[in-house]
Amino acid sequence: MASLLGASPSSIFTCPRLSSPSSTSSISHVCFGPGRICGRIHFNPKKNRSRYHVSVMNVATEINSVEQAKKFDSKESVRPVYPFAAIVGQDEMKLCLLLNVIDPKIGGVMIMGDRGTGKSTTVRSLVDLLPEITVVAGDPYNSDPRDPECMGKEVREKVQKGEQLPVIETKINMVDLPLGATEDRVCGTIDIEKALTEGVKAFEPGLLAKANRGILYVDEVNLLDDHLVDVLLDSAASGWNTVEREGISISHPARFILIGSGNPEEGELRPQLLDRFGMHAQVGTVRDAELRVKIVEERARFDSNPKEFRESYQEEQLKLQEQITTARSNLSAVQIDQDLKVKISKVCAELDVDGLRGDMVINRAARALAALQGRDQVTAEDVGIVIPNCLRHRLRKDPLESMDSGILVTEKFYEVFS
Repeated sequence: MASLLGASPSSIFTCPRLSSPSSTSSISHVCFGPGRICGRIHFNPKKNRSRYHVSVMNVATEINSVEQAKKFDSKESVRPVYPFAAIVGQDEMKLCLLLNVIDPKIGGVMIMGDRGTGKSTTVRSLVDLLPEITVVAGDPYNSDPRDPECMGKEVREKVQKGEQLPVIETKINMVDLPLGATEDRVCGTIDIEKALTEGVKAFEPGLLAKANRGILYVDEVNLLDDHLVDVLLDSAASGWNTVEREGISISHPARFILIGSGNPEEGELRPQLLDRFGMHAQVGTVRDAELRVKIVEERARFDSNPKEFRESYQEEQLKLQEQITTARSNLSAVQIDQDLKVKISKVCAELDVDGLRGDMVINRAARALAALQGRDQVTAEDVGIVIPNCLRHRLRKDPLESMDSGILVTEKFYEVFS
């Protein structure tokens, strides 16, 4: 979710003595640090008081209050989202997204294709289908009360002391990472408000903290600045975000499903980041005239009356959501034969795929597909469906090769599995 900027209400802070009690002064138009907290400060000395009241006028700053966040998240203020079940075609992209929701450890999906093919619309429509997870109430990192690897430092200390943690059920977050975001907004920074009011250095979590145990979506990811790409690489590799700011060193969990989309005509993605995406979906423009007409008509219906359009797909949405929830709960029971594992690794070896990440992703994606279809055993057909998406972006590119890398993977699959 993109960061919000607004005007904070006037507030009165208490701060340490700034000058001698006998002095009376007025300072106007003061700015504090990178947060650009600007306004007027009046010093009003009072008898037998060692503190002054500093009045900071309303300013443009980032909205952090719980009340405003809840208001933003309420249904009244959220724009209507196009239903996932109403997306026409693009089955490859939809399948990759669903498999990542079922098993987040697949590692995300990179969606590349022509402009205007519904990449962003499809990703954002996934919000309605996201299941609920258990989190520690009031924790900014969405800590898992049962998994130490997904706990913040404060929550882990409470668990070690044997304290009872308040928990709530909440939907998985989908956080948008805008191209113009600063590194401080992504990683986190010093809480200026606490520094002013309490005289202490406090950490203000960023987008990576909010995306923990959720989805981080980057539209036009191939246009992302290099310094933000480095941040994503570090977090995606370790599952933790470490922030070094103003003498403070803070680490917090940052395990998220990384979803990116872009147009290959606008630039290639760095190979280091491309390898971090578990799956790769190729999206093309629909060529069938009747299908194009259907897409245009459906979109026109949604634009004219979003509420009515969403209600018409509500039953299909609920069925799909229930199917995802069931698949997530049954995923651990899905088995894959040793023979299939060997053949999967043989395909990767003969295609000269670097590393073992491809092998692991194929195994996970095939198990997630079997769970989605209500089975507890992976078949060769499951492997054949997911293997092009898992290996297409991992092959070494030959400038003289005109054949799509997905076709090369499919041919090698049939050769090994025959």
